[in-house]
Amino acid sequence: MGSLSGIGKWGVLGVAVFLVSVPVFFQAPLVRLVPLLSLLLTGVLVIMARSLARQPDTWVLGDLTYGFAWTWLAGSIYWGWFRWEPLLHLPIEAIALPFALIGMRRIQTPVGHWFYLGSLLGTALTDLYFYLVNLIPYWRQLMQVTPDQAPPIFQAALAQMQTPWGVGSAVLIVSLLLVVGLLPLRSQQLHHWAFSGAILSTVMVDGLFLLLAMAA
Repeated sequence: MGSLSGIGKWGVLGVAVFLVSVPVFFQAPLVRLVPLLSLLLTGVLVIMARSLARQPDTWVLGDLTYGFAWTWLAGSIYWGWFRWEPLLHLPIEAIALPFALIGMRRIQTPVGHWFYLGSLLGTALTDLYFYLVNLIPYWRQLMQVTPDQAPPIFQAALAQMQTPWGVGSAVLIVSLLLVVGLLPLRSQQLHHWAFSGAILSTVMVDGLFLLLAMAA
């Protein structure tokens, strides 16, 4: 399957990491300023995915773009209109889960579906940490203030994260992400590498956001 993809399993891993980590820093400000534009860009992604999927050398890129389009759509909807309610985050992010589960069973090489599933699982574990450490109140506060009012909220949240329970929970969640992300790399299947890329990049993105919060 690696020869058919044109990029191989390491290429799939790299693209998956890129699609989770880099665009989030582009979508985050866009969806706050112009949420409708972010939502409409989903259509552009689907058009790109179809074009890439039709070519033998780029079909995997097309398939990954399909999976990314689902994550982009969910992110646009939640962060554009529902970001004040953390309880709705995971349900909205899971908007395409039924399609992904069906596709994983019916398609021989469901690269995009596995990428979406990895991204969703990473999101779920990150949200779990917020619930375990009781960071949800800070989430709600941050969504209602201007950027210049955010630093005190970040500092209060960091203090909560630096407690023994907060540190222990972080170790547990990161360990789960690493185990779930690294084990599929033993496979030769491209969709398993797409899943790993989505999971492992979650660790990187969460780490970057933590550094930004500490610098605030």
